[in-house]
Amino acid sequence: MEAIALLSHPSPASVVAYRSGVGVTARQFLADAALLAQRLPSAQHALNVCADRYRFTVGLAACLMSGRVSLLPSTHTPQVIAQLAAFAPDAFCLTDDRRCDIELPQVYFQDLLDESAPAAAASTPFDVPQIAASQLAAIVFTSGSTGSPLPFKKTWGLLARCVQSGAHSLGLLDGKSHALVGTVPGQHMYGFESTVLLALLSGNALSAERPFYPADVAAAVGRVPRPRVLVTTPIHLRTLLSSEIEFPALDLVMSATAPLSRDLAREVEARYGTPLLEIYGSTETGQIALRRTAQTAVWRLWPGVHLHSSNGQVFAQGGHIEQLTPMCDVIEITGKDEFLLHGRTADLVNVAGKRSSFGYLNAQLNAIPGVIDGAFFLREESSGSTGVARLAAVVVAPGMSVAGLTDQLRQLIDPVFLPRPLLIVQRLPRNATGKLPEQALQGFADEQLRINEAQ
Repeated sequence: MEAIALLSHPSPASVVAYRSGVGVTARQFLADAALLAQRLPSAQHALNVCADRYRFTVGLAACLMSGRVSLLPSTHTPQVIAQLAAFAPDAFCLTDDRRCDIELPQVYFQDLLDESAPAAAASTPFDVPQIAASQLAAIVFTSGSTGSPLPFKKTWGLLARCVQSGAHSLGLLDGKSHALVGTVPGQHMYGFESTVLLALLSGNALSAERPFYPADVAAAVGRVPRPRVLVTTPIHLRTLLSSEIEFPALDLVMSATAPLSRDLAREVEARYGTPLLEIYGSTETGQIALRRTAQTAVWRLWPGVHLHSSNGQVFAQGGHIEQLTPMCDVIEITGKDEFLLHGRTADLVNVAGKRSSFGYLNAQLNAIPGVIDGAFFLREESSGSTGVARLAAVVVAPGMSVAGLTDQLRQLIDPVFLPRPLLIVQRLPRNATGKLPEQALQGFADEQLRINEAQ
């Protein structure tokens, strides 16, 4: 039976993580994980919501070592938690926040593992666990940005092969210990692969912090040694650039979860003096490709992964992808290991016989001077028993009026796609990775309309 090591770090003294700038060794990490594995509840399914990325990773490792399955929904709203409880009735919540209000049986990380006494690890043999490639490691859920979240089972072999291929393509298997600083949570598929698994399976080290504000991101980067990798999203990158915060030296920037414009990529590279690599993937396939967006629109696939088209549908297979998997995007295959991305299949919109895409409409909206953030969507309106969907938009644009914005949009897009309503708001209901789940957006728009009507 094939097995893959939990850690790829070469020695017990290798650094696996940094906490407040202090390195945690491979020996300490394995000792923490082994002890936690003994103390977790007997249930098979764990919802690991630890905000500290090191604690989250220890929890993941403890589950892997004891045959438990980690549940990784992209959000923790009451509705999602209720769905999760129905999906896995034995699930418990592992948290490091005593204010956690998730309605599942809770266990508090610090009650199970005393992190103030690391000396005990010194007498622990350095024996890296071998995890069966066929072991079910996690069940991840789609973001729900186009509907209800769907579960996908991930074996340890699938996850490990995906991340190891990615590490090679990203240039992170060069023998150096890269420090990975992430603004995205470890619970989300992108953060899970690019900050947690990438550290474990490529000999690199993660930062335990998940900074949000620009000054905090810069401070977190400054607390880890070079070479440094910033794992982030287009939304965070725009915020960082607009802040004018002085940044410590970076050696690589990674971005995913939303399309990245070439102009933004070039601005990031110019500001930070380092390459920016954009990652392409999905919950269904995991990460499968990258591009240097400042230089090319072409995506290059992970080694062994191939795309092919059949009856107008593009499928992925090979490499870490264990079965033929349909892609949810409009893809143009341009070579054996290359493709162009033209948007999501669900991104297309048809109004009065005319077609466009949300990607195009959003790009035009966000290009208007004074617009900080904005998104088009189909707003569902109930009329009796018939649901009507109308094109709407929410926009963060301080000092601008609805009429002024509409006039500028009219110069950029066909009038049939003008949003009705167009709502100017203080913020968009983006989740921790910058996405806008459909249900959250619908509820947010309804609430904004109620507020506007009451004024």
